[in-house]
Amino acid sequence: MTSSERIAVDAMGGDEGLAVMLAGVARARHRFEGMRFLLVGDEAAIREGLKSHPNLTAASEIVHAPEVVTAEEKPSQAIRRAKVTSMGVAIDLVKKGEAAAAVSSGNTGALMAMSKLALRTMPGIDRPALAARMPTLGDNDVVMLDLGANTEVDSRNLVQFAVMGAAYARTVLDLKAPRVALLNIGTEELKGTDIIRDAAQQLRAATHLPLSFTGFIEGNALSRGNVDVIVCDGFAGNIALKTVEGTARFVADLLRRAFSSSTRSKIGFLISRPATELLRHHLDPNNHNGAVFLGLNGIVVKSHGSANELGVDTAIGVAAKMVRDDLTRRIAEDLGNFEAQAA
Repeated sequence: MTSSERIAVDAMGGDEGLAVMLAGVARARHRFEGMRFLLVGDEAAIREGLKSHPNLTAASEIVHAPEVVTAEEKPSQAIRRAKVTSMGVAIDLVKKGEAAAAVSSGNTGALMAMSKLALRTMPGIDRPALAARMPTLGDNDVVMLDLGANTEVDSRNLVQFAVMGAAYARTVLDLKAPRVALLNIGTEELKGTDIIRDAAQQLRAATHLPLSFTGFIEGNALSRGNVDVIVCDGFAGNIALKTVEGTARFVADLLRRAFSSSTRSKIGFLISRPATELLRHHLDPNNHNGAVFLGLNGIVVKSHGSANELGVDTAIGVAAKMVRDDLTRRIAEDLGNFEAQAA
């Protein structure tokens, strides 16, 4: 068994506890035959939990880690305890080459800090970026980055994000030439900062790369499905992501309130239930779970802390696809081709 077939899972991270993490891994195991899982955390607790998933036992190994990174813990504190926490040990397994990817539902700031420190950035990448998928009205999700790792960037960073995001979209969305756009305050070529316009100019010239640069996109079109990758700095990206998530909850709560306002509304709900169930499924974050730190010398996937077993399964699926499609190599090749052409 080689490390390329192994995924390290922080079994103790997340809000829902060990039982949900193991249930999610068990679901993923059925979808990815041949993949093995290194379950990191309290050995006694994990061994007891595996009694409910006998099929997972044969495809997993337990790696003991006595402590857990808490939700309130500062990244600097988490780094100092990396060698004894389930999150830190999972990342270290990737660093040592004993696992091809790590998945955690724990503290995002701690995970980002420990991943950057342990794995370092790939050659040619100035800064790693946090990427995630969001639902759209199109045929597939949209990949958006950066979502908070870098609040200030230059045009070179944005171009690198575009190259990494396109490689990621080719893997998780099965696209040959993803449509890439830069988030801006308008779609006209003269709109935006010098940094954004300069990045656009470089991407327009990169016709040799396996991506299609479509120009600028505004915030009101994020979920239209007209592009496959949206690139921005981490400040704007994090605000956009939280706005989309908040709007989704607002719509769901508004519908719930409207359908419960009267007897007639309740009858209307029963009639329209198939449509509302489709909406609920489409907006469920568990179906789009799995943010990724792109640009590191290793794969790290961040699952929602509140993810249920479906969400954990989805996040592990993202990691498994990245491993099997050798995403790190793809990014290195695309970036090398871009720099060679620019030179």
